[in-house]
Amino acid sequence: MTKLVPITIARGNGIGPEIMEATLRILTASGAAIAPEEIEIGESVYTRGVKNGIEESSWASLKKTKVFLKSPITTPQGGGFKSLNVTVRKTLGLFANIRPCVSYHPYVETNFPNMDVVIVRENEEDLYSG
Repeated sequence: MTKLVPITIARGNGIGPEIMEATLRILTASGAAIAPEEIEIGESVYTRGVKNGIEESSWASLKKTKVFLKSPITTPQGGGFKSLNVTVRKTLGLFANIRPCVSYHPYVETNFPNMDVVIVRENEEDLYSG
């Protein structure tokens, strides 16, 4: 029997839950041996009065699993709220945002059929650091 790897998931807000559901179906269909542990972050947590959008119990899950799969989240507009994305990046010391870009030609029509690029964006300085 394959050992399941625990991962922390957050369904997020807006279209986030739909994206997460599709992602989990794909991972399951591909045979990924994962054991998702769900946390709640974002809008609903902010509205409970948590200024950074994530509770201590959620941090405990992240520290335990060391894997975080999250959907888009909402930070309420107006003053007094910290961006959860920035909070997660800073708290976990995530240095780089890595974005692979690959063409799926001929299955998806594109002007760039041979694209295979990885963009690495530094997270800790300048405007993107929050």
